[in-house]
Amino acid sequence: MAIKKKRRIGVVLDMTPMVDITILLLIFYMTTTSFKPPEAKQVTLPQSHSQIELPDKDIINITVSKRDSIFVDFMQKEEVVIDGEKVLTTVRKVAETDVYDVANKINWARSKNRKALVVIKADREASYGVMDKIMKSMRENALTRFLIITDNELEQAMKDEQAMKDEQAGI
Repeated sequence: MAIKKKRRIGVVLDMTPMVDITILLLIFYMTTTSFKPPEAKQVTLPQSHSQIELPDKDIINITVSKRDSIFVDFMQKEEVVIDGEKVLTTVRKVAETDVYDVANKINWARSKNRKALVVIKADREASYGVMDKIMKSMRENALTRFLIITDNELEQAMKDEQAMKDEQAGI
């Protein structure tokens, strides 16, 4: 006696709802993610072997370019009127300054946010004299806690090695 085989029923999954949810999640993450704000001036950082994690907020950036121009960059909370309602929002402020007024600009930025950490990002080719004058000016105005940002030597060596491999592979 022959055994009858059961007929298989084809299963069809409608992928439309899954694609819709994926697109909605993608849009949600794209609109709610806060990206790193652009820097006041692009600088090539010097290298060092030390490594300290910086906080994501409450930072006052002092940027020194290779042409010795100085920028003080910080975030400030302000009230803005939107549709007749006052809304508290965070606004980015960038002020160009010189070596004689940099401490005043930092104190002004610290008056807006007392717990802000002062971070100096100086270009590798910035002159030593400008950095010396900035630090002396800060010391004279009792601004003795600050960090100087550098590139990590190990990470930079790995990036350079990967770039060489990519170049050799023709990527």
